[in-house]
Amino acid sequence: MEKANNESQSPLSFLKNLLIARWRSLLLLLIGVYLPLQVFEILTVKIWENQAGFPWDVPILLAVHSTANPQLDILAVTLAIIGLPWTAIPILGAIALILLLKKRWRSLAYLLTVSLGSVIINRTAKELMHRVRPQLWQSIAPESSFAFPSGHAMTSITLVAILLSLTWASSWRWLVLTFGSLYIIAIAWCRLYLGVHFPSDILAGWMVTLGWTIGVSIIIKPYITKVKPADSELPKNETTLLPEEEKLINQE
Repeated sequence: MEKANNESQSPLSFLKNLLIARWRSLLLLLIGVYLPLQVFEILTVKIWENQAGFPWDVPILLAVHSTANPQLDILAVTLAIIGLPWTAIPILGAIALILLLKKRWRSLAYLLTVSLGSVIINRTAKELMHRVRPQLWQSIAPESSFAFPSGHAMTSITLVAILLSLTWASSWRWLVLTFGSLYIIAIAWCRLYLGVHFPSDILAGWMVTLGWTIGVSIIIKPYITKVKPADSELPKNETTLLPEEEKLINQE
């Protein structure tokens, strides 16, 4: 009977029901993927046309540099080392090993996909854009590679996104979200303080990585840890799991 009712639905009725069932995913797609990628596109086109970037790039850099002192020098260099993409490899490797041992294939797939994807996106964009580093003053930690987009900014977003995906079903997500946001801001500040990135480099790194990590999460859904019973009072998950997926998730 249910199958017959579904088949008799008009296109408009089906579309209405589909939008009702999937509105959260559509909203996330709009805010978390489309808008960040649109901002990234605007930044990319502007930098492609003019390497000098935006009118606010240099004033922001000079304002940050005006606060320079020996103590902040040490802090900025330390944060730059912590935020290196290479520094994240042991952390992500340890997390991947734990997920492998616990047979959490969905979370492992998300970690590997967003990590490798972020590296590929960053290297490709840098080579295509060829934006040189700022040269407003002599940096205490100079960089020789291209600037756009910021690899440090992309790495920080990627790492926090992975940790959020692993803690999303628990109260730990608020702790990760709070300290993760502070970490992302701190890494961005150190890149500006050291004079090795324009603000638009940082913003571009944030936007493209937000779009990438959220887009992949919509497809893989790494936050799923178990299947809710059919008679549960909680809302059903929007994802229809394959039988083999249900078996693996129930074993976790």
